[in-house]
Amino acid sequence: MRVVIVSESFPPDINGVAHCALQTARYLAARGHDPLVVAPATPAGPEADAAAPCPVVRVPSLPLPGYPQVRVALPGRRLAQTVAAHRAELVHLASPFVLGMRGMAAATRQRVPAVAVYQTDLAGYARTYVGAGEGAAWRRIRSVHAAADRTLAPSTAAQRDLEAHGVPRVRLWPRGVDAVRFRPERRCELLRADLAPRGELLVGYVGRLAPEKHVELLARVSGLEGVRVVVVGDGPSEASLRGALPDAVFLGRRTGDELARIFASLDVFAHTGPHETFCQTVQEAMASGVPVIAPAAGGPLDLVAHGRTGLLVPPGDAEALRDAVWALAGDPGLRSAYGSAGRAAVAGRSWEAVGDLLVEHYADVLHARSAGTGAVAA
Repeated sequence: MRVVIVSESFPPDINGVAHCALQTARYLAARGHDPLVVAPATPAGPEADAAAPCPVVRVPSLPLPGYPQVRVALPGRRLAQTVAAHRAELVHLASPFVLGMRGMAAATRQRVPAVAVYQTDLAGYARTYVGAGEGAAWRRIRSVHAAADRTLAPSTAAQRDLEAHGVPRVRLWPRGVDAVRFRPERRCELLRADLAPRGELLVGYVGRLAPEKHVELLARVSGLEGVRVVVVGDGPSEASLRGALPDAVFLGRRTGDELARIFASLDVFAHTGPHETFCQTVQEAMASGVPVIAPAAGGPLDLVAHGRTGLLVPPGDAEALRDAVWALAGDPGLRSAYGSAGRAAVAGRSWEAVGDLLVEHYADVLHARSAGTGAVAA
C-alpha cells in the first residue's frame, strides 16, 4: 500500500504528532508497505532524515511561536505534487490543521481516500493562550475532519469531543509505547543518588514547559517534606517555572535511553495538563513501572485505572495533586503495586499492535471507497 503521511509539525523527539507519524511510517515500511512522510523543514537539513524509515519530503516551515524547537509547516503546492508523484492509495493526516487541510484538499481533488488522526486539543489551547477562539478552532477542526473518510481519535474522551462537535465517522485508535526501551530495569541508583542525595521521594514531570501544561501545580508538591520534584523538558514557561519551583531539579530536554533511565528512576510520575488527547508520557511512565498521578480528564482517563495503576485527581486542583503524592509517599508497597499493574496494563500496547489496528482502519476505508460508501460517495 502506498501511503503519504502528512505531519503537521516536527521534530519527533519532542513532538508527539511527529513521533506518532514516524512510528507509523516505520511500522508500514517493516510490513512491506510503501510510506512517504511529508513534514516541515528543520534547520538540521537533509541529514536529519538519514535514519528515517522511508523517504521524507520537506516543505517550508516556521518555528512555533514561543517554542522554536518545534517547526510547523506552511501550505504549498509541493504537498499535492508529492501525493500525485507517489501515486498514493491513501493519505494519512497527522493532526491536520494548516498543512493537513492542504493535504485533505489534495486527497479530495485526486480522489484518494484520507484518514485524519486527531491528536491536539487546539480548542483547549485557544482557551489557554488567548482566552477565546475555541469556537473558531472547532469549526476548523470540523471542516478538515468532516472531509476525511475516517477520523481516528486517540482516546474515548477525544472521540466524545469530536462527535459532540459534529465530526462524522470517528473511530478509536490509541498510541503505542516502546516497552523495551521504557522498562523498570532502567532504574539507576546512581542517578537517584544524584537527584535525591538525602533519599527524597522523586516525583517527576516529563513534557513541554508551556502554559497549557500547568506544571506550576507541582509547587505544592515541591513544598512537601522529603519530596524532590524533577522536571524534564523545555519550553516557553521554563523561566517562570524555575521561579515557581525553586527547589525542583530541571533537567532540560532528554530523549532516548537517557529519558527511559530517568523515567524508571522516579518514584511517582505526575502529569498536570488537562488538555491531553492521549498523554504519551503517562504511558511511558507506566511501561517504566512507575505509579502515575494525572488529571481526570482527556486521555489519562483511558490510561490510568484509579486505585490500581495510579491516581486520578480533579484537573487544576493543586491541593488534590499534593495530597495524592503524599498518600503515595507514605506507602512504598502501594507505589510498587501501582507500578507493577501499570507495566502489565501497557505490555500489549506495542507500536506493532497499534500498527495492526491502523492497517485495519485503512482496509475499512479502502473497502468503503471501492464499494461506493466512503466520504466521496457520501
